[in-house]
Amino acid sequence: MNEIRVRSIVEGKAAGEILFSSQPIAFLQGVDVEGGFVSDKKHEIYLKPFEDKILVFPNAVGSSVGAYVIYRLKKNGKAPRAIINQKADMIIASGCAISEIPLFDLVDGKISELREISKVRVDEKKLVLVEY
Repeated sequence: MNEIRVRSIVEGKAAGEILFSSQPIAFLQGVDVEGGFVSDKKHEIYLKPFEDKILVFPNAVGSSVGAYVIYRLKKNGKAPRAIINQKADMIIASGCAISEIPLFDLVDGKISELREISKVRVDEKKLVLVEY
């Protein structure tokens, strides 16, 4: 069983299927809060639902109002179970904090190492790769 060290930004635990993107996400301009997916046609996870997934992407881009978009995803029942970033930023951290979505960033390794992983279990200190 392989493990990767993570840092907990917003406490919690989660397990489930990964939705992976190598591209940053612009929550304010590029996410549909009613559908719970990236609405930017040029994005690699366009139209793929966040709900019940562990959303993995490098970081957010754009306005800090994107934090409210994360909150609206949670209120609409369309939020991911957890978010894992290469390095968490203020948009994601504040959005996850007000929404009570567990947030982690990587202590060791690169986000690209998770590209081929299908399922994980994550807690305050480690990310366990469940299925490859």
